[in-house]
Amino acid sequence: TLELTRRLRGEFPRVGVCLQAYLYRTREDLVELTGRGIGIRLVKGAYNEPPEIAFPKKSDVDANYYALAQVMLDAGTRASGARPVFGIHDVQLIDTIRRHAAATGVKPAEFEFHMLYGIQKATQLRLARDGASVRVLIAYGAYWLPWYMRRLAERPANVIFALRQLLP
Repeated sequence: TLELTRRLRGEFPRVGVCLQAYLYRTREDLVELTGRGIGIRLVKGAYNEPPEIAFPKKSDVDANYYALAQVMLDAGTRASGARPVFGIHDVQLIDTIRRHAAATGVKPAEFEFHMLYGIQKATQLRLARDGASVRVLIAYGAYWLPWYMRRLAERPANVIFALRQLLP
């Protein structure tokens, strides 16, 4: 996927790719790809990978996500043309990223938050009211349900998270 993205960059300057913060290799991939001006949508990672390739503890994933977000918001990274996009529903991390951006002079229009439809709706509305760039993603097509169920099944914490969103 990353090699294809590199090749497509020459023909399609706005090409981007999604990277998962829970993989140990992501920092290296992120630095290399943003250096080429390739946009990144950073997500935590939803699959149950072995500890040899991914951070097993949520706290470590969260810490790595924030460290990667700082790289994405860095002036040098943004100067490459790589648009920072954060695919995240974690309110605490969202607020931490926004505070970091404000403290370093990054304007809200210079990065985006992507969130799934129906998850953290109040946060989506608050971000939009505050002037943040927010995009709401909707799964569609013939395979939307299998995709969603696979994401839930891969990691038990996803089921708990989804259930919390359904309850008031």
